[in-house]
Amino acid sequence: MAALSRAASCLTRRPQAQPSRLQAARAMASSLFGHVEPAPKDPILGVTEAFLADPSPDKVNVGVGAYRDDNGKPLVLDCVREAERRIAGNLNMEYLPMGGSIKTIEESLKLAYGEDSELIKDKRIAAVQALSGTGACRLFADFQKRFLPDSQIYIPTPTWSNHHNIWRDAQVPQKSFTYYHPESRGLDFSGLMNDIKNAPDGSFFLLHACAHNPTGVDPTEEQWREISHLFKVKKHFPFFDMAYQGFASGDPERDAKAIRIFLEDGHQIGCAQSYAKNMGLYGQRVGCLSILCEDEMQAVAVKSQLQQIARPMYSNPPVHGALVVSIILSDPELKSLWLKEVKGMADRIIGMRTALKENLEKLGSPLSWEHITNQVKITLNVVVDIM
Repeated sequence: MAALSRAASCLTRRPQAQPSRLQAARAMASSLFGHVEPAPKDPILGVTEAFLADPSPDKVNVGVGAYRDDNGKPLVLDCVREAERRIAGNLNMEYLPMGGSIKTIEESLKLAYGEDSELIKDKRIAAVQALSGTGACRLFADFQKRFLPDSQIYIPTPTWSNHHNIWRDAQVPQKSFTYYHPESRGLDFSGLMNDIKNAPDGSFFLLHACAHNPTGVDPTEEQWREISHLFKVKKHFPFFDMAYQGFASGDPERDAKAIRIFLEDGHQIGCAQSYAKNMGLYGQRVGCLSILCEDEMQAVAVKSQLQQIARPMYSNPPVHGALVVSIILSDPELKSLWLKEVKGMADRIIGMRTALKENLEKLGSPLSWEHITNQVKITLNVVVDIM
């Protein structure tokens, strides 16, 4: 009887529950990543997140500087729609080479360096398609770290906040140089020139080609010539971030003037281009990184290394936006339409700035609002930041 009782007990006793493999995996993951804290909100993109989450019908997004029409809606250019129509069903979506679309690169170089540039004809420019201007800056920062590991980058005060992130994550040491003068809301030219002069010979400088972000303050043509001359004396390397070509003044040639001045003076330069603003291709992430070299052989070597850096990052750049850009810039009719549309956008923003200044003055403000029309910026949002 005792034996039967023990047997029955064994049959009715529930076995102790064992953790499942899924539970064990979750526990391990929790211990592995338990120390990870939430990242701070991005100061620019975080505003957009808050905007999207706010149910108010009267909300206004003063974060990302994206162009809007009179109804506050995103605008797709007619030239972009026509380029997309030509793409649809006619072109394949195979991988691009690591360096990107050859046609997009060719047209981008003409836009930045000049339609009839001898530098292009001599094949002295190493260039690759990049993930917009941000990706172009990051590729260059990694190239700088890999091949000039003892160099540093001088970044203007202030600058677009992501510039600091890009060179920091590429582990390139940063230093700042004077740029903006808060009292005058203009350029601190003497401070800028002193910092250029006092930097070690052969330093790398990040320059905004036009529509300086976030101040909207650009040097005059004569000031750019003085800056270029001092760079030549000091053997500095200028890296231009050109995010607003055509969108700043309505004239792509005028907006590339700083670059052309440096080229006339015989500098080797680097340039990051973006089509986010000037073609409204914000989400397509189309850009170009170019580095002017001493000769064709050096350009081939530099391009191969840029492609090698891109390979483990994203392997190949996206094709759709590149097709849009190349079709617009290579077709005379579509390019003419783009020039008309980008000028219309720029003129509208200039007009809005003028109207804002005039109405502030009509309201009897005792302050000077000259900086609103003196600054070159594609949005009015920035005015709030620098008053």
